[in-house]
Formats: sequence, C-alpha cells, structure tokens
Amino acid sequence: MDLKLKGRRAIITGGSKGIGRAIAETFAEEGCNVAICARNPDPVEAVVGALATRGVSAFGDAVDITDEGALKGWVAHAGEQLGGIDILVSNVGAMAIGADRDSWQQNLSTDVLGLVHMVDAGLPYLEKAAEQHGDASIVAIGSTASATSPEPSSYGAMKAAMVHYIKGVAKQNAARNIRANIVSPGMVYFEGGVWHSIEQLAPDFFKTSLEKNPMGRMATPQEVASAVVFLASPRSAFTTGVNLNVEGALTERVNY
Repeated sequence: MDLKLKGRRAIITGGSKGIGRAIAETFAEEGCNVAICARNPDPVEAVVGALATRGVSAFGDAVDITDEGALKGWVAHAGEQLGGIDILVSNVGAMAIGADRDSWQQNLSTDVLGLVHMVDAGLPYLEKAAEQHGDASIVAIGSTASATSPEPSSYGAMKAAMVHYIKGVAKQNAARNIRANIVSPGMVYFEGGVWHSIEQLAPDFFKTSLEKNPMGRMATPQEVASAVVFLASPRSAFTTGVNLNVEGALTERVNY
C-alpha cells in the first residue's frame, strides 16, 4: 500500500535508537524527508547518515528535550531545513518508574512537557502543511502503563496525561485537518533497550515479565513504528484523537 508519504516532512524526537530510529527509517522508506533529535550527537549523526542513503533529505541535532527553548528552537530549525513539517512524532521518555518527587518531575519535564512544547512549536508548520496537502498529523508515543495501576507510579500517570492532552489537541485542530493520535506500546525488546538491560541484570524478573505476553514474546521496534507511520499517513486521514495500543494482547483492558 502506498501511504502517500513521498515528499512529506516528518520530525521525530528520540530518533537515534529503538522505536524512534525505527520510525525514522520507516518514514524514509516511504519517501518521507526526516529530521531527528536525541541527547547524544554521535548516534544522531550515524542515523542521519543511514537515512540519507535511502534517497531522502535527512537532518539531525543533539537536543535536551527538557530545555523548552532548545526544543522549540530545534523544531523551528528542522522546519527550515526540511522546508516545512507535515508530521510531528514525540518519542521521548524519562522512564522514571517511582512515585517520589524526582520521578514525578522527570516524567513531567520529559514525557509531558516535551510533548506539549514540541506541539506548540510545530503547530504553525502543521497548519501550513494541512492547508497545502489537506492533512497533517501529530503522533505521541505513550505506554500501556497509562491504563494500569498496580501501584502508585508517576510514569503511568504522566503517560495517561499524554493521552488526555492528545485528545484535546485532536478536538481543537480537527477543523484545520491537523490530526493528533497516541500509540501506546506494551513491552518492546531491542538490543540496548530497557528490556535488554533487564534481561541481563535481572533475568528472573525478565522471564516473569516475558511470560505475561500472550504471544510469547515482546514487540519489536519495527512493529510499533509501522503502526505509527500508518497512523501518521494520509491513509489515516479520518483517524484522530485515538490511543492505539500495540501490545500483543498484554493488557486485559477492553477498548470500547
């Protein structure tokens, strides 16, 4: 299926590894020009080089997402480099699991405000793109932790806040053909990722967690990326305000 993304322009935070890198690569494979950012410059440079081999324009920078000015400046710079922005993907997470004050602050500053500030900076570009093409989109990466609460968790609560925020953005911008959705993965395994580290450091806990997956495995970054790119594409032009779980039936939640 042609996702009608050729020549479109997408920006992705947290794009140097895992889910973010898979998203950037999938957009590039569809002919979409891409800008990424992450905290460390060397991985960003390596990914940008790899993206450019796919025949698209690629751009990247090292950015601290918790720095509002730096993040908004990067969005503007990316928009200038790409000649506009059609798609905005917020893929960042502090992964602070506790309920202490520091964990709350880390998750708020990174996950929630990182999304809010990116959207604030990107909306003028998305509005122009929607006027030009009839569709522009925002996709945030959430977590199935937003829908479960076995114990107090700042991480789950902040991911839930993202779902609420995205729904509001979708309602506010629907008339302008700017869509906003959130993709909530379950457990995602890749080398260098959280579950890879847990597998090495706490193998018994990893085994117990793996057994919770009805499909007998965790997701790959590509499986999440494929959902994100389809949802962001004009092929999903009437889908907005949705929280899409990509979790292999991990949760028991019924999505009415």
